[in-house]
Amino acid sequence: MRRDPIRANGYLAFAVGICLTAWICFMVAGAQDAQIRRDFARDTDKIATDTSVRLRTYFDMLLSLKGMFAVTGEVDRDQFARFVGELRLTERYPGFRAIQFVRAVPGHDIDSFQADVRKQTGGGLPGAPNFTVHPAIEGDEHFVIEFNEPMKGNENAFGLDLASLPSQLDAVREARDSGSIVATGRTLLVQDATRHPGFVARAPIYRQNMPLDTVQQRRAAFIGVVAIVFRVEDLIHETVDPAVLRHIALQIADAGDANAPEPKAAGEDNILFDSLPAGARTLRASTREVRINVAQRRWVARFGALEGSRYSRDVTPMFVIGAAGFVISLLIGALLTASHRGRTLTQKLRAALVEQRASVAELEAQKASLEMAHGDLSQVLGTLKQAQASLITSEKLASLGSLVAGIAHELNTPIGNSLLTATALSDMVNEFEKKYVEGGLKRSTLEAHMADTRQACAIMASSLSRAADLITSFKQVSVDQTSDQRRRFELGEVVHDTVATFAAQLRRTNCRIDVDVPPMLTLDSYPGGLGQVLSNLINNALLHAFGDNVALRIAISAREIEQGQVVLNFSDDGVGMSEKTLHQVFDPFFTTKLGQGGSGLGMNIVYNVVTGMLGGTIGIESEPGSGTSITIMMPKTAPNPGAAQPVAEADRGQVLRT
Repeated sequence: MRRDPIRANGYLAFAVGICLTAWICFMVAGAQDAQIRRDFARDTDKIATDTSVRLRTYFDMLLSLKGMFAVTGEVDRDQFARFVGELRLTERYPGFRAIQFVRAVPGHDIDSFQADVRKQTGGGLPGAPNFTVHPAIEGDEHFVIEFNEPMKGNENAFGLDLASLPSQLDAVREARDSGSIVATGRTLLVQDATRHPGFVARAPIYRQNMPLDTVQQRRAAFIGVVAIVFRVEDLIHETVDPAVLRHIALQIADAGDANAPEPKAAGEDNILFDSLPAGARTLRASTREVRINVAQRRWVARFGALEGSRYSRDVTPMFVIGAAGFVISLLIGALLTASHRGRTLTQKLRAALVEQRASVAELEAQKASLEMAHGDLSQVLGTLKQAQASLITSEKLASLGSLVAGIAHELNTPIGNSLLTATALSDMVNEFEKKYVEGGLKRSTLEAHMADTRQACAIMASSLSRAADLITSFKQVSVDQTSDQRRRFELGEVVHDTVATFAAQLRRTNCRIDVDVPPMLTLDSYPGGLGQVLSNLINNALLHAFGDNVALRIAISAREIEQGQVVLNFSDDGVGMSEKTLHQVFDPFFTTKLGQGGSGLGMNIVYNVVTGMLGGTIGIESEPGSGTSITIMMPKTAPNPGAAQPVAEADRGQVLRT
């Protein structure tokens, strides 16, 4: 039987519509999966970074304790307790279990050491008459926990001889011989009745004025170690937002020595933390592994997205699109079939007219549906534009957040030095007053005390001056970047203030910035926008430009040219860009570091600020292996708001290829 061609066309239209609907559902699912991967990578990177930063903060506390011993020589129980109390760690960083001092005691002195400790007072204790080194073992060397803050809840650790624990003994010896902070592997803490996994980080203490260049010299000068004791569950709950752990399963395993060629596989003997709820399952497509170096050891953090979490795919849009596509395809096929029927029933005019009217009514309904769909699409477009604006705002705030983190890290050293010096100065004054009251004050003692006092004052003045300079720079940059106020300013000051806020990141990545901006180059413009441009360019270079380079350099220069224009040049000696990347560098959401910290908005924000707020133009020149040079030309007097006209999409940026 011969098939009617019009009916066949109706079936074909229906089949094409179903195929298009399936393709759209596939694209939406792919876009959802890409966004989920980006969100998962961003959240897991934040957890790993926050954990690493918090551990470095605690290790800085160990170094400050080590500094106290280095300044004062011998520290008694009361000084140790007072110093730890001044740090206010239980209020500021409650993720640790105890801070300890472990003394190295030769085997022949263990009895006299035990008797001396029983006579000690201070640290909130009236004395320790029941102090006993435990367990009692024979040996040439012992490492006994002498100071323990806070004592409450850690009584079982007081007097513990680490020589009885092979893993702890190895860690103490490694810290002694290396002179560095050394962390232990997975440890079950004696003071923790729940027996949750933990670990201990220790820094060696040496006698004053003794050489420390070789292992033998360090062993001869060794006094003991200061230690911070952690229960890993407390550390993670302090560092990680509990709301995030409702969506992500986190397992942390101690993978052994950081210098080992291959990490140790996870097992019951080295799991430090596991947040996977009983009976819960993770999504196979959303898993990730991050390595964290912790004081000579390597941790492996394994992340998995939980089923039913915010990292699961939402099938509602696909269902709606599929249903709508099926109905529309069915209607189109029905229309073609209906038109065929209208032409074949011309002999029955009344029936044909009825069917034609029905067809017209159906077309009107479809027109109304299309108009409604057009309105819905217009609303969606407006929502997308608002979302893009929100993402750009978030990128700016994230940039400011990184400035805050960098300044906080920079301020830690001068303020910690000042606190340490003030504590040492207080102890020296007390000792001087004691000698004065006893009547044994000599001229040499007075002169030594005056010299030490002058040195301490100089150290505090220098440290606090450094902190004040950092705060001044940060205040100016942060105020400018959170406001669009226009004012007169010197270009060199804005450049130097912005560079100062990146001191920590630059030092960490071994990157040098050379600034060549003439003094008294004054602009009447928006310092906040200019600071945002410089911040994004520096961040972009640190993230994308340098790769594995060991000698990193960024150069920033500026000069005034004719007709009231200023040329600002930013260049790096990084890996450069390919021709394809160069053509897309200013496009929104384009990044070569997708899922590795790149949002794709940094250079788009730079382009918008330069061509909009600052009223200038921007050009970029690069090729693979030869670095990148960005040239910004802008007027000394910025245009009035609304005067800058947007540049056509085809003309965005002056992309120069060499």
